[in-house]
Amino acid sequence: MSPVFIGILVYIGAALLTGLLVSRKVHSESDYLIAGRQLGYLLTSFSIFATWFGAETCVGAAASVYDRGLSGGNADPFGYTICLLLMAWVFAAPMWKRKLTTLADLYRQRYSPSVERLAAIIIAPSSLIWAAAQIRAFGHVLSVSSDLQLETCILIATVIVLVYTVSGGLWADAYTDVIQGIALIAGLGVLAFMIGAQEQTPSISTLMTNLWSGSGHAEPESWLSILDGWAVPIFGSIVAQELISRVIAARSATVAKRSAFLATAIYVLIGMIPVYIGLVGVSLLPGIEDSEQVMPKLALTYLPTLLYVMYAGALASAILSTVDSALLAASALIGHNVILSSRPNISEKQKLLVARGGVLALGVAAYFLAIYGTTTYAMVEMASGLGSAGIFVISLSALHSTRGGPIAAGAALVVGLGISVWGSYISPFDGSYVASILAAFVIYALISLREPGRA
Repeated sequence: MSPVFIGILVYIGAALLTGLLVSRKVHSESDYLIAGRQLGYLLTSFSIFATWFGAETCVGAAASVYDRGLSGGNADPFGYTICLLLMAWVFAAPMWKRKLTTLADLYRQRYSPSVERLAAIIIAPSSLIWAAAQIRAFGHVLSVSSDLQLETCILIATVIVLVYTVSGGLWADAYTDVIQGIALIAGLGVLAFMIGAQEQTPSISTLMTNLWSGSGHAEPESWLSILDGWAVPIFGSIVAQELISRVIAARSATVAKRSAFLATAIYVLIGMIPVYIGLVGVSLLPGIEDSEQVMPKLALTYLPTLLYVMYAGALASAILSTVDSALLAASALIGHNVILSSRPNISEKQKLLVARGGVLALGVAAYFLAIYGTTTYAMVEMASGLGSAGIFVISLSALHSTRGGPIAAGAALVVGLGISVWGSYISPFDGSYVASILAAFVIYALISLREPGRA
C-alpha cells in the first residue's frame, strides 16, 4: 500500500469520524439540511469556500491558465470569485431573512407551490450530475494512488461520502469542510512554495510574458464563448442550492453576509495558487500534451513523498467537500420541495427520514452515473449551466421586485431551460447560456406586465 494511499485514508478517516460525531446534533429536518441555522463565522466561511473550491479548481484552473495565460482563469478563479462577491453583497442577507430551508422555498413564498416544485425538479439533476462527476474524480485519485481498479475506487468513494453525509447532514458537511479547507490551503501552499524555491523557476519577467498567452496551444474562442465562460460561473452558480444552503445556515443575516465576504477573500487568495502554477508550468513543463497534468506532474517532480501525500490529501479533501454538498442539495430539493410539499403535517422524524433516505438514494444514483457516465470533465460541463438561467431570473425578481407571478416565473424557467438545452446539446451555438438568461428575463418581463405580483 503506497504512502499516498495511506495519507488519503487518514483524511478520509478524519471526515468519517467527524461526520459520525456531529450526527448527534441532528434531531430535525432543519438540523439536517441547514444545521438548525446555527453556523458561526468559521463554519460558514470555510463551508462556502471548501464547497466551491473543488478539484476542478485546482487541476482545471492550472490547466486553463497553462493553455491561455491569465484569460484561462476567467471562470475559475475569477468568475467564481465574482459569484461569491455578489452573493455576499446582494443575496446573502435577503436570503437569510426569508427563513428558507432550500432555494425552492423562496419560489413557494413569492410565486406558488407549483413553481416551487418545477424549480426543484430543474435544479436537482445538475447537483446529482455534479456529485457523480466528483465521485468519479475521487475514484481516479484513489485508483492512481493504489492498485485497485477504478470501479472499486468509485464504490469506495461513494460509500465514504454516504456514511458521513447520511449520518450528519449539513452539520457534518460544515465541520468536515473546515478540516478539508485547511488541508486544501496547506497542500496548495506547500506546492507553491516548493515550486517557487527551485532554481529553475522562471523569473518575474518570464511569468509576465506567460501571463498573456500561456503555452499558446489553445484554440481561439469567439467573444460569445468568452461571455458564456464568465456568465456560467457567475449567474449559474450564485443560485446553486449548495451555496444557498450555507448562507441560510448561518446564525444571523450579519454572519451570512460577512462570512460570504470572508469566503470570497479566501477563495481569490487561494485561487491564485493554481493560476501561478499554470503560469510557471509553461516554462517548467513546455509542450505538455494534456494540460490537466501540469499540477500533478509538478507536484510529483518537486515534492518529497511526505509533502506529496499532503498534496494528494488536499485534492481528496477538495473532492469530498464538493460531493457531499451536491448530494445534500439534491436531496433537500427533491425531499423537502417535491415529496414533502404536499404533506405539510408530516412529523419531524418522518421528514428527517425522507431527507436521509434521499441522500442515500441519490448517492446510489450518482454511483451508477459515475460508473457508466462519460468523463469527469463532460459531466462537470453538463452540470454547470443546466437550467440555471431561469432560476437566476426568478430568484432576482423574487428578492428585489414585486412584479410578476407564477405564470411569469414558470415561463421563465421553461424558456431558460429550453434554450440552454437546445444551445448546448441539440443544436450547439456560442453564447447559448447568455441567450437563455436574456430570453428568460424577456419572457418574465413581458408576462409580468399583465400579471399581478406579490411580495
